[in-house]
Amino acid sequence: MSVAIVGGGPGGLYAAALLKRLDPTRDITVWERNAPDVTFGFGVVLSDETLGGIEHADPVVHEALQRHFVRWDDIDIVHRGVTHRSGGHGFAALGRRRLLEILHERCRSLGVDLRFRTEAPHPDTLCAAYDLVIAADGVRSSTRETYARVFRPQVTEHRCRYIWLAADFPFDAFRFEIAETEHGVMQLHGYPYAADASTVIIEMREEVWRAAGFDELGEPESVERCAKIFTDALRGRPLRCGNSAWTSFRTVVNDHWSHGNVVLLGDAAHTAHFSIGSGTKLAVEDALALAACLEEQHDVHSALAAYEQERKPVVASTQRAARASLEWFENLGLYLGQPPRQFAFNLLTRSRRVTHDNLRLRDARFTEAVEREFGCPDGTPPMFTPFRLRGLTLRNRVVVSPMDMYSASDGVPGDFHLVHLGARALGGAGLVMTEMVCVSEEGRITPGCAGLYTGRQAEAWRRVTDFVHTRAPGTAIGVQLGHSGRKGSTKLMWEGMDEPLPRGNWPLVAASPLPYKPDSQTPRQLTRAQLTDLREQFTAAAWRAARAGFDLLELHCAHGYLLSGFLSPLTNHRTDAYGGSPQRRLRFPLEVFDAVRAVWPAERPMTVRISATDWAEGGTTAEDAVEIARAFAAHGADAIDVSTGQVVAEERPEFGRSYQTPFADRIRNSAGVPVIAVGAISSWDDVNSLILAGRTDLCALGRPHLYDPHWTLHAAAEQGYDGPGAVWPAPYRAGSRRPQTGRTDAPKPRLSLT
Repeated sequence: MSVAIVGGGPGGLYAAALLKRLDPTRDITVWERNAPDVTFGFGVVLSDETLGGIEHADPVVHEALQRHFVRWDDIDIVHRGVTHRSGGHGFAALGRRRLLEILHERCRSLGVDLRFRTEAPHPDTLCAAYDLVIAADGVRSSTRETYARVFRPQVTEHRCRYIWLAADFPFDAFRFEIAETEHGVMQLHGYPYAADASTVIIEMREEVWRAAGFDELGEPESVERCAKIFTDALRGRPLRCGNSAWTSFRTVVNDHWSHGNVVLLGDAAHTAHFSIGSGTKLAVEDALALAACLEEQHDVHSALAAYEQERKPVVASTQRAARASLEWFENLGLYLGQPPRQFAFNLLTRSRRVTHDNLRLRDARFTEAVEREFGCPDGTPPMFTPFRLRGLTLRNRVVVSPMDMYSASDGVPGDFHLVHLGARALGGAGLVMTEMVCVSEEGRITPGCAGLYTGRQAEAWRRVTDFVHTRAPGTAIGVQLGHSGRKGSTKLMWEGMDEPLPRGNWPLVAASPLPYKPDSQTPRQLTRAQLTDLREQFTAAAWRAARAGFDLLELHCAHGYLLSGFLSPLTNHRTDAYGGSPQRRLRFPLEVFDAVRAVWPAERPMTVRISATDWAEGGTTAEDAVEIARAFAAHGADAIDVSTGQVVAEERPEFGRSYQTPFADRIRNSAGVPVIAVGAISSWDDVNSLILAGRTDLCALGRPHLYDPHWTLHAAAEQGYDGPGAVWPAPYRAGSRRPQTGRTDAPKPRLSLT
């Protein structure tokens, strides 16, 4: 096999060494346009996991790396003159030039042809001349651009400017330091990579960079200025640069990684923000996987397909974490007012890869100090601390999210609703929410939707609230009121979600006459008189909800239903006083909120659920969502329930663990209003992490409560918590310990004989 590798960075060089070591008959050529000692950046951080893979695949390289590694365990966060240190993290780093030298030496010893200061031939030429072409030519890969129609790259440039520098002394920890200057917030990321040197990255938002005049400074002046700003961190010592300049980070994603006999590797295929230290790590892991797939598969085409299938999910997970970390630093200004320890915890858990429980294992003393500062009583996880909304005190921070059950008859909730909601109330959550309860017969999504537009329905709901208050004392129950708008008159979810009924349809109304999907019914645009009628339907339903005994009322202004349809510019094309500017699009939802608040008991809280983004071009943005939240809070909303999407059918959500929580975080820390976070929050560890970091006040979980109605009580049992935040019903008390699953008293082996 003949192999051409474009790019002589760590990924390309390591791929060359592995492929040659596995089969010495392979003819492998590496093209690198720069000289051997030219590189960008200074230090490289590798995880123990990556090093384990290197050790297994090539002990020679691993041994050489081990001789040069600098290791440390601590992270220092310096904020407003206070330093907090967290230990137990485990880092290993070495100089980037040293890494390249090790890989150069290994490649030469194996017989790889290294061609420095040489531009690679055109990709078409390489494809014709070689059996395999590996494009490891970086974030601005010319190979990727040549075949862009196949790889379909998406490159996103982000808001911060940063520069790679170095200091001629070793930090004794990974250091994050925040500088609040007259121009805005700047941050330093620093870590040792040799016994006498550290990498230093200075980062700030674009507008801060320009306001500070860095856009007009030459390289020496820029470096000197950075050293002065962070003189305490640097102990008054200078900084130096090498082949680096101010730049913006670019996230690279490709739909496909291979084309014929060409394959992308490392930054050519994907990038992950430097704040989680994954660039070199990912490239090396790509090389390991590609080499393994070429060994395991019978031809190049199958190997490249297997490589892509193996690596894409891993890389996607890393990129989600990197994106969360990147955005945290972009929005650093939101958190400056947090207490220093909480700020440090927030920074450490920013990517969602380090969690509350994980950090407790690494550094229990630090984590317990954060908990005490937050107000957790001894032995109480953050999720089991109380939270007050107006006159209602929730005994813990867990909410059973509203979930449509489509099991009502003529809008009347029956035994199913009693058992469904009753079981979750017995399961320990602080607040149990109903599904969206419709304010009129025409406002239903499906024929199975529950309502509050008749006295009979209100009586049936009273049966549910009485059960919760009597049999699950301490659990609150809330009602979510809404109207389907253009998304009504559809089949039950399991019969065809959002599909029109085959018969028995009812007319739809909406902000504008736009069907949800091409085959959906076109709604009528609401007139002024109809808006008044609708507002009265909401107030009548709210009055019935109060009489039915609900503790909290939530107004559904999300997911493309009627009130949401007014908020989004994609679904509101009106030219009257209820359309156009954001303030006009807010007008009717606020009118409804005010009318409902007027009839809802003053001591009982009201929340509003919104879609904080439409996940579609031209739709509601995260910045818009902050202003929407501010508006509702100004009218008396006690909390904002922050969901996303489902507004337009052509949305493209960025799914992933806790993927919606950054929107709640931004609203909470920008608008200063309590929030409920939702969206793929699946573990009690996630809940503790989000609460303690100050990113949300409450966490709403849906699917986990479908899987386990007693999710909250089980979370308490698994954490060894038995307190007022999680009270087992007396009949269930005997089940408060996890059942044994097998024998645990077998003697351990004491001696092995060969």
